[in-house]
Amino acid sequence: MNVLLLQVTDSLGLASGETASISLFELLAKGGWFMLPILILSILAVYIFIDRFLAIKKAKKVDQDFMQSVKDYVIGGNVDGAIMLCQTTDTSIARMIEKGLKRIGRPLPTIEAAIENIGKLELLQLEKRLPALATIAGVAPMIGFLGTVTGMIRAFFQLSIVAGGEIDPAKLSAGIYEALVTTAAGLAVGIIAYVGYNYLVAQVEKVVFKMEASSVEFLDLLQEPAK
Repeated sequence: MNVLLLQVTDSLGLASGETASISLFELLAKGGWFMLPILILSILAVYIFIDRFLAIKKAKKVDQDFMQSVKDYVIGGNVDGAIMLCQTTDTSIARMIEKGLKRIGRPLPTIEAAIENIGKLELLQLEKRLPALATIAGVAPMIGFLGTVTGMIRAFFQLSIVAGGEIDPAKLSAGIYEALVTTAAGLAVGIIAYVGYNYLVAQVEKVVFKMEASSVEFLDLLQEPAK
């Protein structure tokens, strides 16, 4: 093993005990042009995550006194005041309740259906671009593996053309670098995108739970006078 290490050191032109170093940028550059689509996917993944994270965080913010205020308005007969409160509250729950308030006087199933339709539209907005993030989580490693295949093809091609002659490690290293670096980069982007996607999905489910709880509370409120 020591003899092998010495041979590698000598072939690199390094003194005994001296080690080679490479910067992260130089290492990524060794991956070849396959690193470009992986880089683009990583930027898109970060953008989508931040965009959806902020949107979901905004949707999760619900004033604890909002439903109580709506209840006070409705019980007091001031439906227009409750509608105005919903219009000045920029949340998914407020838009759902506003639609229900505007349907007061109609059969309860009609009000429930109107609220449900708005809820579906709000959910669609929250899940916007999440499928793209899931796609990046699957595509990035595939591109990395493709770079692995092409890199190994280049390495074996270099072996084939020497025809029994002396093998140049420098020529082989380019293909091997491409094979290893693209795989690592693709997997890294894919793992981060996958974790981010699952985190956002979990946060959306929490928002949906709050929306459902608020809609049930509102429908119960409409049935109170009939008791």
